[in-house]
Amino acid sequence: MNFAGYRELLSMAPVRRLLLVAMLARIPHAAAGVLVTLHVVDTMGLGYGAAGGVAAAVTVGIALGAPWRGRRVDLVGLRRALIPSVISEVVVWSVAPFLSYQLLLVAAVIGGLFSVPIFSVVRQALGVMVPPAKRRTAYALDAVGAELTFMVGPAAGVMLATTLHSVAGLILIGAASAVAGLLLMWFNPPTRSGQPGSYQQDVNDEVASMEELSPAEAAGSQSFAGANALGRFWGRTRGNLAWLNVTVIAVLGASLGAGLVLSGTDVGIVAVLRHSGQISEMGMVLVVWCAASVVGGLIYGAWSRSVNPLWLLAAMAVLTIPMGFATDTWTLAMYSIPPGLLCAPVLSSSAERIAELVAEKRRGEAMGWYGSSLTLGSAIGAPFGGMMIDAVGPWGGFTMIGVLAAVLAFAGLLAQTVRRRSVRNPAGV
Repeated sequence: MNFAGYRELLSMAPVRRLLLVAMLARIPHAAAGVLVTLHVVDTMGLGYGAAGGVAAAVTVGIALGAPWRGRRVDLVGLRRALIPSVISEVVVWSVAPFLSYQLLLVAAVIGGLFSVPIFSVVRQALGVMVPPAKRRTAYALDAVGAELTFMVGPAAGVMLATTLHSVAGLILIGAASAVAGLLLMWFNPPTRSGQPGSYQQDVNDEVASMEELSPAEAAGSQSFAGANALGRFWGRTRGNLAWLNVTVIAVLGASLGAGLVLSGTDVGIVAVLRHSGQISEMGMVLVVWCAASVVGGLIYGAWSRSVNPLWLLAAMAVLTIPMGFATDTWTLAMYSIPPGLLCAPVLSSSAERIAELVAEKRRGEAMGWYGSSLTLGSAIGAPFGGMMIDAVGPWGGFTMIGVLAAVLAFAGLLAQTVRRRSVRNPAGV
């Protein structure tokens, strides 16, 4: 185990600055979920189901927009790709608090579609700012930073809603998200080898079978016109997804499974503590869970070798199931430690594998799909877990998400095994 690797990375000013910007930029997004819920329930006087509808609308927008935004970064560069996001964050979240519920749903989709792609941009930039041998450590640091952010963000959202007002809070969230986009534009971290700030400006890790962008494609990508640009993206999707093979799909499945477990666990924690009459102590459980993830991420980043994210997901999924049998705050917190230790490693390992498997010129798009799969998993986990909680109790929710994620992990491992055998023995003899 080499913890000195963290000191080496943090001694690099550009990497240190990017990780700091990433942490600050994620706080508004982490606060937004709680703030939107409180706005819909308290200010608009609607129920939690309606609040969940707005959260789902944002999720749909992010899932649709992430690959497209990543593709824009690949084609036109980071600064130009972020301009629509900066404008949208300010406009959408300044207007959204004053809309009816139906229009708020529309605004939520648009806001998600054009949200600043912090997650994918940071992972893409780290992939070219540090040598391949240090990517695991860099991604682990980023995952740890994300965990710290999600300790702070929800509390910040509650504070804004209670000390100011949810309307003012949403406007501030939009402004803060736009500032985050401007910070990224100002910093402009490299997203390709050869750009200033990349670890080796003349490196070329392109895969020989990947086609270069055609002049027509490159020229056509220079204009941006809302729906037309999105339409062009989807029209070229089939040709642009040449990098998408069984192995990559399996890794994307790992990120989907991680999102499923994380969102399902959130709902399950609430259910267990409500059942025991200790809901006011939820913060303690979340802190223990996130702290375990931080420790696990630091250990994994210092590990001497990478681990298949699907094995990590399988272990996290199985270890999540016992949380449903907790009887009070302390047992729930203790049961959250084993799966929590694997949370950050799953995310950093899957990002590392995407960076290894996908050629650099397509990596922005691939990271976008990675973010979309994580978002999709989050959207699936909460309702699936919630349905089982309603049907049989808290233990059913944890069991459901644990089993689903484990099945997904083992299916991915099986698919990878079959692919390896077919590559070794293409003739089937």
